[in-house]
Amino acid sequence: MGKLYIVPTPIGNLEDMTFRAIRILKEADLILAEDTRTSGKLMKHFEIATHMHSHHMHNEHKTVENLVSRLKGGETIALISDAGTPAISDPGFLLTRACVEHGIEVECLPGATAFVPALVNSGLPNDRFIFEGFLPEKKGRQTRFLALAEETRTMIFYVSPHKLLKTLAEFVQYFGADRPICVSRELSKMHEENIRGAAAEVLKHFEAKPPKGEIVVVVGGKAISKESKHPNS
Repeated sequence: MGKLYIVPTPIGNLEDMTFRAIRILKEADLILAEDTRTSGKLMKHFEIATHMHSHHMHNEHKTVENLVSRLKGGETIALISDAGTPAISDPGFLLTRACVEHGIEVECLPGATAFVPALVNSGLPNDRFIFEGFLPEKKGRQTRFLALAEETRTMIFYVSPHKLLKTLAEFVQYFGADRPICVSRELSKMHEENIRGAAAEVLKHFEAKPPKGEIVVVVGGKAISKESKHPNS
């Protein structure tokens, strides 16, 4: 029986690649990459010659059965995404689930993922938090916002640059203008930026300075009133 390795890759800074990740990728029989062109640059930098196959959201349903067969046949396969940890808002869950169902060993290496540094950078409470990833595009978006408006834990969102202004405006609408927010941009890269403040203030900042790059937004949860903490008996 083979083994599936889930291997995180840098979200921007190549120095965040671990020695173990490099070794696993060199020793694997096959690397599954979200985009072989993007990952090819990483492989070249670290002199990794292992053969790559494309494995992304548009073909993963079709390839899982064949990959499980190869793993059952004794191959070692490493799964990577374009950046960060696979299966976190990226392909990986379907193959991992299939391996678990077929008794194939799965091991996820620790490593880079965007939401952890964004959460810690934010200065917002991180003892309890929820990861929302990307919000629904249209259907269910308003319903999700209405539900999250009552969430008391810190919330983490992935937002594309061209949707940041719309999303920040929705935060103001549903969570309130004073809700604390931190927008982390280009984490680990040369132009890393963390903009903190009330939702309305952060929106105003990016209206004046259009956002670029990869973005994570961390939003404070709804404050719990003293009455809620100490209800009358």
